[in-house]
Amino acid sequence: MNEQFSKKAEAWSARFSEPVSDLVKRYTASVFFDKRLAMFDIEGSLAHAEMLAAQGIISAADRAEIERGMAQIKSEIEAGSFEWLLDLEDVHLNIEKRLTELVGDAGKRLHTGRSRNDQVATDIRLYVRAAIDDVVVLLHQLRGALTDLAERHYDTIMPGFTHLQVAQPITFGHHMLAYVEMFGRDAERMLDARRRVNRLPLGAAALAGTTFPIDRLRVAKTLGFEDVCHNSLDAVSDRDFAIEFTAAAAVLMMHVSRMSEELVMWISPRIGFIDIADRFCTGSSIMPQKKNPDVPELARGKTGRVYGHLTALLTLMKGQPLAYNKDNQEDKEPLFDTVDTVLDTLRIFTDMAGGITVKAENMRAAALQGYATATDLADYLVKKGLPFRDAHEAVAHAVRACDLAGCDLSEMSLETLRGFSPLIGDDVFAVLTLEGSVAARDHVGGTAPNQVRRAIERVRGQLKG
Repeated sequence: MNEQFSKKAEAWSARFSEPVSDLVKRYTASVFFDKRLAMFDIEGSLAHAEMLAAQGIISAADRAEIERGMAQIKSEIEAGSFEWLLDLEDVHLNIEKRLTELVGDAGKRLHTGRSRNDQVATDIRLYVRAAIDDVVVLLHQLRGALTDLAERHYDTIMPGFTHLQVAQPITFGHHMLAYVEMFGRDAERMLDARRRVNRLPLGAAALAGTTFPIDRLRVAKTLGFEDVCHNSLDAVSDRDFAIEFTAAAAVLMMHVSRMSEELVMWISPRIGFIDIADRFCTGSSIMPQKKNPDVPELARGKTGRVYGHLTALLTLMKGQPLAYNKDNQEDKEPLFDTVDTVLDTLRIFTDMAGGITVKAENMRAAALQGYATATDLADYLVKKGLPFRDAHEAVAHAVRACDLAGCDLSEMSLETLRGFSPLIGDDVFAVLTLEGSVAARDHVGGTAPNQVRRAIERVRGQLKG
C-alpha cells in the first residue's frame, strides 16, 4: 500500500527511468525547513478532506480515517517522534506518506482535487496569517510599554533635536509617544496586509483547477479565509502576499532601528540621558568599565537582515513566468527568518522598555544648551506685532550676543534683551524658561505636558479597543 513512497521518484510518478542523485535530493529538498508548516499542512488537509466528503468525492469512512491518521501524526510531531525523510523532499509528502502508512488507501485519496502547488500556497498563507496576528499582539504590548514609560515622564524636559542639534525643548513622554505612533501604523500595515493574505488558493490544483466537483468556498469558510483566489494560475504562482508582509516587517524594523539608534546614543556616558537594565547589555572582554547596549545595536543589524529578505523575495519573483516554478521553494527561509526576527525583537523591546531609567537632570541640562528657547523668543516678538522675519533676525542677533557672553537667553538682563527689540517687556522671561516653552505648545500633537497626558489617554483607548 505504501510502495509509491519508497522512493521520491516513484512517489511523484512512475515516469522516471533513473533515480535522483543524492546531491540533487539535497539541493531540491525543503523538508528540513518547511516542516515548520506541518500543523498548517494538517489543518488545510483536514478542511480539504471534509469538503471532499461533503461533495461525495470521498466516502465519510475515508474522511474519518484521514482524521484519525492526522490526529496521530499531529501527536507524533508534537512529541518529536515523527520521522522526516529527505527522500520525500517536503513536509507535504512526508505527512502523506505517514498518513498512508496509518490509514491505507484513504490516505492516498486525500490528494484528490489538489496539487502540492496549491497545498503549499495554502500552508504559507495560513502561516503568514498566524504570524501577522502574533506581530499585531506584540506591537500592542510594545506600544503599551512605551506608553507606560511616557506616562511616567509626561513632563520630563529634554532637548528635541533637528540635524542632531539642540532645537527646542520637548518632554520625554512626547518623544516616546512618537514611537508609539510609528508602531501603531506598523500594526495598521500588518492588518491591511492580512486582508490580502487571507485568500484561499486551495482548489487551483497544479495551475488550471480540477475536474472534480470541489467546493472552494466551503474550504475557505472552514479555514477562516475571507475569500478565495479567483484565478488558478495566480493562486499558485504569486508570493506577493509574503512580500507585502516582509515589506511591512521591514518598515517595522526600520522604526525599531531608529529607536535603537537613539537608545545607543542616550546610554553613552557622554550624553547620559538614560540607563538600560543590565540584562540587555554586555561588558567588554578587555575593558572592565564597559556597559555595551548590545540589544539595540543588534536590532539595527537585524533590520538589515530583514531588508535583505525583502530584497531576496522581490528578486525571487521578478522573472517567473506563470504558473508555479521551483524557484518558489526559496520563499520560505527568508519568510521564516523574517517572522522569527520580528517576533523576537518585539518581545525583547517590550521587556527592555520597562527597564529604561531616565536621567532627568542630564536631560534638562542638555536642553539648556544650544539656546533651545530661541524660537519661543521669536514667537513672543511676533505676538507683539513684529513680522516673523524681523523677529527671526532680532533673535539671531541676541543668540550671537549670548555666544560672545557665554550665557543663555534666559540669563540676559531685560535691558540687554530690549537692545534687540523695544517690544520686549519683563514678561519675556516666562517664555524663555524650559517649562514655559513646552507648556506653550498646548495643542493636539504638541509637546505640552497637558497634551502628552491627552495623547496617552488616546493611545490607552486604542489599546483597549
